[in-house]
Amino acid sequence: MTVVNERKSFGTTEVLKGVDLKVHKGEVVAVIGPSGSGKTTMIRTLNAMESVTSGDVLYRGVPVGYKVTSSGARKVVSDKELSRTRENIGMVFQQFNLFPHKTALENVTFAPTQLRKANAAGTTANAMAQLEKVGMAAHAQKYPHQLSGGQQQRVAIARALAMSPDVMLFDEPTSALDPELVDEVLQVMTGLASEGLTMVVVTHEMRFAREVADWVVFMDQGVVVEEGPAAQLFDNPQHERTQRFLTRVMATN
Repeated sequence: MTVVNERKSFGTTEVLKGVDLKVHKGEVVAVIGPSGSGKTTMIRTLNAMESVTSGDVLYRGVPVGYKVTSSGARKVVSDKELSRTRENIGMVFQQFNLFPHKTALENVTFAPTQLRKANAAGTTANAMAQLEKVGMAAHAQKYPHQLSGGQQQRVAIARALAMSPDVMLFDEPTSALDPELVDEVLQVMTGLASEGLTMVVVTHEMRFAREVADWVVFMDQGVVVEEGPAAQLFDNPQHERTQRFLTRVMATN
């Protein structure tokens, strides 16, 4: 995926101010920064959950969520076309967003069933395989209210994996969890990274960013202030704003 000079405004407030980003196949990119820096807005543009005001968001060289006409104007693509793109770009949110009236298994099979990705038996088998991967197969018949927050988030990860995406986006996937439940979700994500899944992770978990990410992007006030290999950015940050942020957050971790 590639982001080029991305700008996003809400009314008169410019939230993204010319963001550039490259995500290579098999790479884990962690996006860090203070609250209000534009991280969540940026990651939501990667699968067109937020539109861009200007600039480009490209998946395999093709704009995500819009087309550029011969006159240079932008045209929003159809829901059907956007759905096809989103099949390749999975998303895990801060809140788990599971259907409360469906079991864990039914939550995971829902999208593949709607999109007729396989026959019913194949869809169920795939869903169980994804639940097994995240350590939730034993809870397949439970409803969300019967699961802890960490378990619900692991089901949400399985739900995204069931579509066999090329890229997985994580927007602060542990921020809604009690501290003792954070590690079980991070362990699942670390396992996915070790399998070579391409991931973009907005996170405040500095240990995960440092130990698991290949590339770390530090955002502040709607721009990319600094980026680089994880060890380099954490051990030898070049920008004063990065240094100040890391000094503060590392002291509290």
